[in-house]
Amino acid sequence: MMSFVALPWQLFQLTKSSFAVGMLGVVEFIAIFSMAFIGGALADYIDRRRMVRLTEMALAFGCVILIVNSLLARPQVWILFVAAALFAALNGLQRPALDSLVPRLVRAEQMPAVAALQGLRASIAMIGGPALGGILVVSVGPALAYSVDLVSFLISVCALSLMQSVPPPPDADRPSFRSVIEGLRYARSRQELLGTYLIDLNAMFFGMPMALFPAIAESYGGASVGLLYASPAVGAFLASLTSGWSVKVHRHGLAVALAAGVWGLAIIGFGFARSLWLALFCLAVAGGADMLSGLFRMTIWNQTIPDHLRGRLAGIEIVSYTTGPLLGNAEAGIVASLLSIRTSVVSGGVLCVVGTALLALILPAFRDYDGRAGLARKEAEEQGRAAGI
Repeated sequence: MMSFVALPWQLFQLTKSSFAVGMLGVVEFIAIFSMAFIGGALADYIDRRRMVRLTEMALAFGCVILIVNSLLARPQVWILFVAAALFAALNGLQRPALDSLVPRLVRAEQMPAVAALQGLRASIAMIGGPALGGILVVSVGPALAYSVDLVSFLISVCALSLMQSVPPPPDADRPSFRSVIEGLRYARSRQELLGTYLIDLNAMFFGMPMALFPAIAESYGGASVGLLYASPAVGAFLASLTSGWSVKVHRHGLAVALAAGVWGLAIIGFGFARSLWLALFCLAVAGGADMLSGLFRMTIWNQTIPDHLRGRLAGIEIVSYTTGPLLGNAEAGIVASLLSIRTSVVSGGVLCVVGTALLALILPAFRDYDGRAGLARKEAEEQGRAAGI
């Protein structure tokens, strides 16, 4: 998360172009889209822990590239784009295995609590990483931020080495184009799954202004860039801490739609904010709404998708929840370069709210989805597969 701030900040300092920062999203999208389906197929066939460990080691190497480039007398812009593509491709390989580990480790009824804990973990990282990274890149330089990131990856590799293996089931499907298509067909057959993908894609594509944070921070003082990146995570942190009530909610699809709508409204407020504290508050509200949306989406995925398809569906999920932010950053950068930063942010929030409402109307099975029925369906599907039906 420190590199998440340091890389676009460094690119903006070298180019002074929000458009260039937005193009990082295009490069990352191409890389992650190319690898996520492969990562999903592999996650259903090989030891998921081994997959995560190998990709974590490769991510550490990516930090080394960024450190070396930052120490050059003239850091190269093209290396930043290559590193961004490498990180995205490895993320596409890793996340399906990482996400599909969870259902193998805990019972289905524990998934809402697990989702909250995962959100808490991510929020802490997303608060501390951008805040500290923003201070370091402005006061010392990006090389130190990348170095701290490198150390954290090495610690992660050690922790994964202490974890027990998670081998695939004996009847695991061999990775192939056919197995990927099987996962896509399953996702298409479930409107409640399609709804989670499309709602989040819409919200992030239109309402993701992070590519504009380096430029917006200039008006508040350069060091505020870390605060802008960290504020959504503060809201997400508070939402995850107070999410105990979510286990009593069974209309998960409707909850996802409402949370996405609140995200869009908060982004509109951020676009109109004239002071730093109000901008940070709006971003925190947006982050809290996104956390709740993610919590219910994760519950839908992990409580309803059969384990033998979990890796491939996780590949589809990573495409859905990363495509929006990556292309959304590009969209925000393009609109800002053609019109203005404020117009880009506000118009994106408006389109997010409108798109969310339309999707909720045209996907009734998603809107009316009940988690209890979804869990019962998953159990029936897995029992049928075990019986050879």
